[in-house]
Amino acid sequence: MPQVKIVARNFMDMVASLPTMKLDMLYDNSFICEAILRSLPPLAKKYVLQLLYIDKPISAKTMEEWVLPDGFSKHKVAIDRLIQLRVMTETYDRKKEATYQLNPKFQFNLQKHIVHGGVLPREPMPSNITVRLPSLEELEAYAAEQWECFLLHLISSSEAGKTTNMSSSMMKIFQRGLLSQRDDREPSRLTESGFQFLLMDTNAQLWYIIREYITNAEERGVDSADLIAFLLELSFHVTGKAYNINTLTDLQRSIIRDLSDLGLVKLQQGRKEGWFIPTKLATNLSISLADTTSRKQGFIVIETNFRLYAYSTSKLHCEILRLFARVEYQLPNLIVGAINKESFHVLSAVVIWMCGLQIISFLQQNAHPRVAERIPSVPENVTDQIRLWESDLNRVEMMPAHLYDEFPSKDVFEAACDFAREYGAFLWEDSKRMRLIVKADILNEMKEFLRRQKQ
Repeated sequence: MPQVKIVARNFMDMVASLPTMKLDMLYDNSFICEAILRSLPPLAKKYVLQLLYIDKPISAKTMEEWVLPDGFSKHKVAIDRLIQLRVMTETYDRKKEATYQLNPKFQFNLQKHIVHGGVLPREPMPSNITVRLPSLEELEAYAAEQWECFLLHLISSSEAGKTTNMSSSMMKIFQRGLLSQRDDREPSRLTESGFQFLLMDTNAQLWYIIREYITNAEERGVDSADLIAFLLELSFHVTGKAYNINTLTDLQRSIIRDLSDLGLVKLQQGRKEGWFIPTKLATNLSISLADTTSRKQGFIVIETNFRLYAYSTSKLHCEILRLFARVEYQLPNLIVGAINKESFHVLSAVVIWMCGLQIISFLQQNAHPRVAERIPSVPENVTDQIRLWESDLNRVEMMPAHLYDEFPSKDVFEAACDFAREYGAFLWEDSKRMRLIVKADILNEMKEFLRRQKQ
């Protein structure tokens, strides 16, 4: 089974990967300094506040005394994170002992921000200019709908509806790893990473997409530092408030249009002015993944007879279930189906790489409240059978190969077999009929070898 490729982390890892000069430029903005502070693990936040008004280096031994022995692992995680983000620098004194000190630029701007506050990136528009703004409930429903349409495009563009006009920036993210297409005549198909992505929770999915969006920035001629700065700035806007689009640069307007595809902002147009309204997805961007991940109410009940009941009105939920179960019928608020060997194998022929553990984890994480408290929430016979089906599917390994026959002599045939063995590409031989199967990896070498034998 291939290794897991999707990593659920927030995009502060992208901040940490910026060159030193660009990272220091970000710290010129006091709001970004606060955003970085928000994203830190709790112990790292404590260290920053303790060192905020200390101008001299602090020895590593001194800081180790600030925690109890059983907290040393958290201490190391906090120190590593602070150094990665250049919030804190590590130096060595004459005795070659490590010392730590806050980044002077970060320290100064955070002090100023805490003591004096600061002017917000932009003020909300007055209510007498904007038309009726959506309520927080309506905005949350809008964000969920946009995100669902976005994800439906992974499974079936025909089901996605309005997302077929998705921006090229968003489509490039899908085409990089989540979808594959052999040629223009074939429809796009989910990759291994795409299937794994669908089974992740919403927060982890969001951070993956944002990270890919930032990674893709340089190819679009966008400075990744400018993009990160604007995304962090968005987290200081107020959910549900309207902000004038005319206060944005051309680059920021382009980013806002992309983010509206994801449901991070809602765009509205008045008679004269246009504005964007941030949703919770946007205002939570600077908060760590661990702080925002909360258990959603589940919707799946699976019985010992492999019958599956999903209490959901979501088209996305139905399409995800179709990937590994046979959906028999769908009512307005109920999806009824079953998992059996035939449906599992037929569907797995399309997504042959699907991992049984991922499916089991998805069923457990989305268990209906009535069964979520049971141990186990998914019957053991079901989880055991899914593992067995997966094992059955993986018994045969597919490998590109070439068949060689019609050798001119027995000597040439045996020489070709020996040549393939030397390269570690030998798979099978039939000495009576002089047939040989070799891995496709050495196609050119094999051609050259056989050409020399004819001379």
